[in-house]
Order: sequence, then structure tokens, then C-alpha cells
Amino acid sequence: MTRRTEWSGSPAEPGGDPESGYGPAEAEAEAGAGARPGRRSRGGAGSGSGFGEGAGRRARSGTRSSGSPSSSRAEKGEPRDPVEQARNICLRLLTGTPRTRKQLADALRKREIPDEAAEEVLARFVDVGLIDDAAFAGAWVESRHRGRGLARRALVRELRTKGVDSAVIDEAVGQLDPDQEEETARELVARKLRSTRGLDRDKRLRRLAGMLARKGYGEGMALRVVRQALEEEGEDTEGLDEPF
Repeated sequence: MTRRTEWSGSPAEPGGDPESGYGPAEAEAEAGAGARPGRRSRGGAGSGSGFGEGAGRRARSGTRSSGSPSSSRAEKGEPRDPVEQARNICLRLLTGTPRTRKQLADALRKREIPDEAAEEVLARFVDVGLIDDAAFAGAWVESRHRGRGLARRALVRELRTKGVDSAVIDEAVGQLDPDQEEETARELVARKLRSTRGLDRDKRLRRLAGMLARKGYGEGMALRVVRQALEEEGEDTEGLDEPF
């Protein structure tokens, strides 16, 4: 009489980080023997599912092979060539968001990509337009000014931390119209003004001007904008020409 083997569960899901190259073959091998309860063989070696000792040994052998530290990166889907590694890292980091050359160079260094390979890939990406610090800086100024109300000084600081060249930064922030910058400062003060009502005049001044200073607005512009906003509310602004 033929014995029918019953599977007690579905195969384990392969999980893990897709960057590691961990795939269904590795997951199935690791699920292997012992993942599903079954009758023991007469030798008592491990679990089975009706296939006997031979299958158990083969499954355990597959587990050791796939989980061995000596497994090559190629078997996990990782390229051996550092140039190819660098290329894959850069493409992955550029997916969905632009980055500066320095940001990518730092990422490659952190992953211990040799300098020569990193430079080759970065130079190639610049040539084909995948890295464009000028375009990055222009888009950054536009986005951060509109979205966060940041002024020139704050934008310059941020772009410097991202490794953008000074000349490129100057060109990008130079596109920000001074009249638009002041108008944005007025809008920021108008939104914050209500929360300062009930405070004395000097405290309101410090709070509003401090908010503008943190966003990169100069002292002169901040004082002028805050004074005008307070005057419109009927506040006495005499003496507010003094630096705060």
C-alpha cells in the first residue's frame, strides 16, 4: 500500500533585505529538514516528511552550504567587481531622489568601495547627467524656500553640508528674488503672530525675530518685517529700530 505524505505547512517565506541577494533558493534550503514535522526514520536522525534519512541528510547538507560564511557574494547576487558594486549602490541611492556627488562619494566610502572604482563610476554618472549638482542646488533652493520659508543664509548652509561647490551655491541662491524673500518673511510672521498675542511687546519681538533668524533672514529684514506686523496690530513700535 502506498503511504501518502502530508505537508503540515506551506514553505517559509524568503524574507530579508533585497540588497543582500537573499532569494527563494536560500530560503527553501534554510527551511529544509526540520521545518515540517513528520515521522522519524529508524535511525532517528532529524525530522522528515516520509522521505527517510537520505532526504534529511541532503536537506541538512543544503542548509550548511547555503548558510556557510564561505558562500561567495556572487552566489548571493552581489557583484565581485568593485566598479559594478559602486554602480549598483549609486543607482539604488538615486532612485526616487537626486543626490550630490559628495553624498554619493560618502556612501561609497562608507561601503568600503575602493577610491579608484568610486571615482570611475562618479565621473561616468556626471558625464551622463545622473549627477548634476547645479540642478540639485537649484531645485533645493526652490523647494526649501517655498516649503519651509528658508532664506539665503540657511539655504547656503544646507547646500554646503551636502558638498555643493561654492560657485554653484552662489548661482542657485542668486535666483531667489529679494522681494520674494521678504514676502515670504512676512507670511511667516503673519502665521506666527497670533500665537504671540498676550505677550509683552519685547517678548513678541524676540520670538518673531528669532524665528526669522533661524530660517536665515538677516537682522535688518527681520526687524523691519516684525515691526510692520506689530504696527498693523496697533502695537507701539517706538524704539524698535534698535538691534534685537
